[in-house]
Amino acid sequence: MLAQPDDLDEDALRGALARGWGLGVASLEYLAVGWGSHHWDVRDEVGGRWFVTADELENKRVSDAETVDDGFARLRASLLSAVALRDAGCAFVVAPVPGDGGEPAVGFGGRFAVAVYPFVDEERSGWGEWTPDARAGTFGMVAAVHMAPAWVRRYALADDFRVPFRELTEAACDGWSPPETGPYTAAVARLLREYAAPLRRWLDRYDGLVALARERSGRDVLTHGEPHPGNIMRTGDGWRLIDWDTVAVAPPERDLWSLDPGDGSVLDRYAAVTGVRPLPELIELYRLGWDIKDIAYDAAHFFRPHAGGANETKSWELLGSLVRRAGELVPRLAPWHT
Repeated sequence: MLAQPDDLDEDALRGALARGWGLGVASLEYLAVGWGSHHWDVRDEVGGRWFVTADELENKRVSDAETVDDGFARLRASLLSAVALRDAGCAFVVAPVPGDGGEPAVGFGGRFAVAVYPFVDEERSGWGEWTPDARAGTFGMVAAVHMAPAWVRRYALADDFRVPFRELTEAACDGWSPPETGPYTAAVARLLREYAAPLRRWLDRYDGLVALARERSGRDVLTHGEPHPGNIMRTGDGWRLIDWDTVAVAPPERDLWSLDPGDGSVLDRYAAVTGVRPLPELIELYRLGWDIKDIAYDAAHFFRPHAGGANETKSWELLGSLVRRAGELVPRLAPWHT
């Protein structure tokens, strides 16, 4: 994220680190990296260095019926799965360091959760920048996750294919005018109303593909969820896969759709390595779902109280670009959608 939340009390963060991991904090440096979580470079009082992540639990909910406790439970399940993978021998997994009670994350401030990671002092590959080496390294890590022993799944939740806060997006498409909750509320409602027809077609396509996926649930594996170039790092010992807060048991295509360059080469290699042939309709499901979920999630954010800072400005720009190309994507969908 580009800016630290105004209501995040750094003294409360220091207290959570002391309570959960026994860390005496010498310095906290906010890092404007990544998207969705907040990050710090932390030095402790005995010379240790840590990468600390705080998540806003409100953003881990997927419906208004859920509480921040539900959001914490979802985050905890993902992080425990990452720890299990590391314990199973997947050394490339940059998993959280369990706290004094064995937990991967600790709540603080009423609406945040903090996790502590080893500090990996290397540069990420970079958003959207697949190199042949990075793609090959990521493929190896993804295949290893998918073929990990079955016991590592014991904490993970199953992908339920839910579009977060879908009802709000559909209501806005139908003409709902939400109460003004910040500088972007009315603009987002107008945007969704203007593009209601292609967005509805998108959702209908998505629902049809979900039905196909449910018929093939016997292929499910443990998945990372977002193995893109922004979530990999190269170290002296090889590639590392980071940001494990989206782990779920799901079809393998959840991790493959963004990894294949479009010529089927990664999908063919996956079939050769694992014995499982990726299905084109499920590749399309996750490609389409990625954009749909981002739209619905960001719209819901702007229908709640929000400010007009750097994070919101960036979210508004991303939302606009996604919605405006909704109409462009539908005609390109493959014939199995019809």
